[in-house]
Amino acid sequence: MAESRRKTTSRRELARNPRFEQVSPEVGELDEAAIDAAMRDDPDETMALIADLTAATDPKLRELARRLAGRLFLDVGRRGAVRPRGVGKIVERKYRPDGGDLDLDASLDGLVDAGGRGRAIDPERLRIRGWAKPGTALCLLLDRSGSMGGKPLASSAVAAAAVSYWAPHDYSVVAFGSDIVVTKSQDADKSSDRVVNDVLALRGFGTTDLAGALRVASDQLARSRAGRKIVVVLSDCRATVEGDSVAAAAQLQEVVVIAPEGDSAAAEEFARRTGARMATAAGPAAVVDALATLLD
Repeated sequence: MAESRRKTTSRRELARNPRFEQVSPEVGELDEAAIDAAMRDDPDETMALIADLTAATDPKLRELARRLAGRLFLDVGRRGAVRPRGVGKIVERKYRPDGGDLDLDASLDGLVDAGGRGRAIDPERLRIRGWAKPGTALCLLLDRSGSMGGKPLASSAVAAAAVSYWAPHDYSVVAFGSDIVVTKSQDADKSSDRVVNDVLALRGFGTTDLAGALRVASDQLARSRAGRKIVVVLSDCRATVEGDSVAAAAQLQEVVVIAPEGDSAAAEEFARRTGARMATAAGPAAVVDALATLLD
């Protein structure tokens, strides 16, 4: 991820957002009550600001923003995500903070042992129970070739959060510009909040290698045993690197596209030529609704 880190943003630059002084009245401060109020008033602008705050020059403010962003974007992603169709089941899994409810019976030995010895609980001995729909794998492709700040960056983070909720144990996230970065590989065990924060660390970079990204998506999904494999493309699909994106898409089982509202002509043409399902989104909140519609 080192090559994709964004430059830091000064307090003066952040102050161009009219809500900045409200949510960060002093250096190193972040008012979560003010952020809650701003989210109710204008969620898209607020998420855009939080995305920018994760690159603040002020290290204390930057760290506070990153901690908040993990919770906030995951919460937004979960509100709109819907469960895959078909018959699911409750399964037992290794403990993950965001993976499901603690299974007290299966975790009892670890809890009792820690209590009796006065030790911290070992997460490896805990189990959770959560809803699982076997057979669906997702790969999210994030276009980072243009501006990666504000709303575009927040949209990418929300999409990653929603995908991590939709298929928590069988998904990947890939960012593409002139080069391609696998932010979360299909078979990696990586917490959702870490995935979101890694996405928020991306910056705009170079040209657009859509065909290469689709080939990487194919490689990632090949690691999955799921019967249904879906590639989600968050992009205007305006490829600027040589490569046959239509041929690359033809190798994939399903492709869905979410393009920016008002800049979707190239994405519409790509969807027409590949048979991909497509929707547009005006901002981060709309990305969640678009994803839910396309995947349902």
